[in-house]
Order: sequence, then C-alpha cells, then structure tokens
Amino acid sequence: MIDPGMITTSFELSGYRITRNLGIVRGITVRSRSLLGNIAGGLQSLFGGRLSVYVDLCETTREEAFQHMLQHASERGANAVISMRYDANEVMDGITEVLAYGTAVVVEHI
Repeated sequence: MIDPGMITTSFELSGYRITRNLGIVRGITVRSRSLLGNIAGGLQSLFGGRLSVYVDLCETTREEAFQHMLQHASERGANAVISMRYDANEVMDGITEVLAYGTAVVVEHI
C-alpha cells in the first residue's frame, strides 16, 4: 500500500522525481444516510452548530474512497499519487457518490 505521505494535491512531490506516469486512478463509494442518522442529524440541526452525525458520515465516506484510490494505484505499481482530488455528487435524494482520484506515478528520491 502507498504511504499516505506520498499523496499530494500538487503536480509534483517535493524531494522526488517522477520516473513513470501510470495514469489516472480512482476510488469511488456510494453512501446513503440511514433513517436513524437522519433523525439524529435533524435533532442536532434544531440546536445549530456542528452536525457530528453528518461530519462522521462524510469523513468515513471520503476515507473509504481514498483507500480505494490507494489500492487502485498500488495495483498499477505506483508508489505515489499526485494531483489528488475529491468529487461528490448526489445520485438521488439521500444517496451520495464520493470519488477520490489522482495520477498514479512512480517516484524516486532525488
């Protein structure tokens, strides 16, 4: 598995030289809010402030997509990912797709 320190949103990895570009890699997950989660989130929203139920759901979903992306990159033989991004879309009411993507590369220390 790729070391999380070898993932960057920039086009290069400081201190390393790209020796091979292996193409775009991605990780996707689709999640929905549960009925209980919606009730708890609705109650939290009545009082304002941080909606921890939804924060936890979003964080878990992004982490899952991120791990799928790292697995895809590892399968391609990468040891780093550059230009990493997230994207999210609502597939239908209450169902959200989260995509983590970037460019898989092989790097060597300068």
